[in-house]
Amino acid sequence: MGYRSAVDMDISEGTVTVRHICGDPDRWTFDAVINNTSTQADIFHVYITPMIESVMAGFNATIFAYGQSGSGKTYTMTGNPDHADLSGVIPRSFDCIFSHISETSGNGTTYNLYCSYLELYNGQARDLLSKSHTNLKIKESKDKTFFVQDLSQPQVKFQDDLFRLMEEGTERRKVASTELNTDSSRSHSIFTVYVQKEEHTDDGDIRSVTSKLNLVDLAGSERQSKTGTTGDALKEGCNINLSLSALGTVIDTIVKNKGHIPYRSSPLTMLLKDSLGGGSKTC
Repeated sequence: MGYRSAVDMDISEGTVTVRHICGDPDRWTFDAVINNTSTQADIFHVYITPMIESVMAGFNATIFAYGQSGSGKTYTMTGNPDHADLSGVIPRSFDCIFSHISETSGNGTTYNLYCSYLELYNGQARDLLSKSHTNLKIKESKDKTFFVQDLSQPQVKFQDDLFRLMEEGTERRKVASTELNTDSSRSHSIFTVYVQKEEHTDDGDIRSVTSKLNLVDLAGSERQSKTGTTGDALKEGCNINLSLSALGTVIDTIVKNKGHIPYRSSPLTMLLKDSLGGGSKTC
């Protein structure tokens, strides 16, 4: 009988068109549209590299993948570590950061890097770089931003340190099988790289800039009728959907300049506050 495409993507116009058996098609417009011919390298070069450059210049930035459970968010963020061409956003970000440091260090410019790896599971914060730090408290600082008390932030000297720490933390992350995904992420994870840059000027002054890059792997949005979850897994799904809804509301409020931004709606939006609004960058 043959077939025809049900979804058309116009990269130049930034539109997605969904065709139906009968009736007019639905069309949405986005800032950018990526089709199935784009590679991991293409996406990183066009959309992520400018974010990394902003972080190295002193801005906070957040990069996250959003979508239904099983849609490929974790794969987009991590990729396949055994094949360079299939490397995801996170390892490519590490490459980009250290390449920038290698190119710009010296002549009075120095860098110090630190990292943290946090899991938000059922609204509770857990340190993925520690075997014992569970149910950590989220506190508000004097500048009205939020932080996790007692969260590990080891210093990073080499790129391999970042990969090692990420692998160690990922092994501790909550996953479970649902009807949509055999290895469904049951939590949000935030891997943060903190960059401290110091520039020594000719007149003897020191200019210090601190910034951070949040690499967020969100748990997938779910419909209980499709996932087939019950009990604790159902509770997890409800908490996941609530936090994703809160994140969507915050971003919509920022974009439309509606006024009060409800960062306190969830632990996720509280912790991303200083990397979503103001002069920060988000992708």
